[in-house]
Amino acid sequence: MTSTRPVRLFAAVCAAVLTSAATLVATPALAQAIVVAPMAPPPPRVEVVPAPRAGYVWDQGRWRWEHGRYAWVPGHWQPVRVGYHWVPGHWAQRGPNWRWIEGHWA
Repeated sequence: MTSTRPVRLFAAVCAAVLTSAATLVATPALAQAIVVAPMAPPPPRVEVVPAPRAGYVWDQGRWRWEHGRYAWVPGHWQPVRVGYHWVPGHWAQRGPNWRWIEGHWA
C-alpha cells in the first residue's frame, strides 16, 4: 500500500505557487494612488534647467497636493529608457477637481 501524502503535499505546493504567481501578474508593478485636488494648482515655478546630462532627461518641478495644500517639488534627473521618450506629469481638470497624471515613459 502506497501513501498519498507526498502527492497531496505536491498538489498543495503547486496550488500555492500558482496562486502566488497569479497574484503577482494581476497586481500592477507600479500601482500608484490617485491624487485629486479640489482646486487648480498654482502656476509652475521658473526653474533653471541644468546642462544636459548624458543618459538622463530632466523631469521638471511640479506642484504636489499634500495635507490640503499644494507644495512645490523641484525637478530631478530621470534615467533614460532607450527607445522611449519621457512624458512629464501634469495636472488635468476633471469637473470641479484636479487630478495628477504621473509622468511616464512612452
